[in-house]
Amino acid sequence: MRITSTPFLVVIAAISTAAVLAAIPQADWLSSAAMSLSAGVAALAMMGMAALLGARWRWVEDLFGGLDRVYEVHKWLGVWALALASVHLVFKAGAQGWETASILSLPPYWTRLVRQLSYVALGLIVLLALNRKIPYGTWRWWHKLSGPLFLIVVLHWLSFKSPIALASPAGLWLALCAALGVAGAAWKLLLYPFFSRHAEYRVTAVTPGPSSVRLELAPVGRGIPFEAGQFAFLRLLEPGLREPHPFTLASAGDAGQPVQFVIRALGDYTNKLVAEARPGMHAEVYAPFGRFQRSAANGDFEVWIAGGVGLSPFIAWLQDEKAEGLGRVTLFNFFTPGREFPGMDELGALARQRGVDWVPVAGGPGAPEFRERFEWLVGQVGAAKISLSFCGPAGLLAAVRAEMARHGIPASKLRYEQFDFR
Repeated sequence: MRITSTPFLVVIAAISTAAVLAAIPQADWLSSAAMSLSAGVAALAMMGMAALLGARWRWVEDLFGGLDRVYEVHKWLGVWALALASVHLVFKAGAQGWETASILSLPPYWTRLVRQLSYVALGLIVLLALNRKIPYGTWRWWHKLSGPLFLIVVLHWLSFKSPIALASPAGLWLALCAALGVAGAAWKLLLYPFFSRHAEYRVTAVTPGPSSVRLELAPVGRGIPFEAGQFAFLRLLEPGLREPHPFTLASAGDAGQPVQFVIRALGDYTNKLVAEARPGMHAEVYAPFGRFQRSAANGDFEVWIAGGVGLSPFIAWLQDEKAEGLGRVTLFNFFTPGREFPGMDELGALARQRGVDWVPVAGGPGAPEFRERFEWLVGQVGAAKISLSFCGPAGLLAAVRAEMARHGIPASKLRYEQFDFR
């Protein structure tokens, strides 16, 4: 069982509110001052947790069920932190009769300045994270300011007069969240390039295709072990290509074997990569991430659905020599005519060789190759005996869910990875 956004946010807000109520008179529990103080505490706690989740620690990924899920929760923590900080800013977080003092004494001018800067800092963090029009390279460098800006928010808490003593439940809660956040930010900004799991690889083969490319890289020295379906952050050590970007590993193997990536030109970085990738280039691969491994132990008939570049994890599953039960698999490969991935015919042959029913779908989700074949499959084995694994864009995912509902397949039978995240 993995942690999801809503319960996690509710728990943080509940702990923050309960801790604040324990620090103020009961008569003021329903006041706007109590609401403001609770919102401020919850906002800082959520910011600290967001910084913790951004560190890419493996134990955090285990709790949330994959790095894609971690970043989904990370995003909503930032959004709600900004919303709660706005409430805290609008309403006064104090009332007559409260015993107030600051943990860290600053001159009044600096206390006010830090308070104002903390809100601006939080707003900048969230807006930079959510604005997808900002080029990735620009966004990445601006997003590195999240750590220093978080320190301003922590300084606001320490210098602001409030009824929260450091040794109180609310003070300990804030200290814990601040410490976790600072630790996560320090690891990601300062230590990650040196101590995270990564290895150097060399590009050994480049297979171009229409607006896409397939790369094969061999380890220089010891590589990284990973499981089929996981993804990595790839950083080519060439001018203009040094930004680490996440790509699914389109191969399966141990630490000594080559790795493959199938990459489509979808933005500034990937356009440049597709155009300029050459054998002999060196790269750093940070891996493994993700929990999109195949689960075939329940004996269900498996349906794999790939949309565009979402074919990558299924390529790895097909190449996994340890995979069993592939005769119960149907793979629907959605693609745009003229934009097929390089080597798609070879993949179709490999799928059939391994007993997988390979179904290329040149149209959208309404194409008869998909709807009629899917309906036939449900009729053959029954809705309760079908499991679906999906990787592709959000629009296709919505259509697949609609087809599942139409045929009475429980939503719990669908496994998917967040296709697009920063």
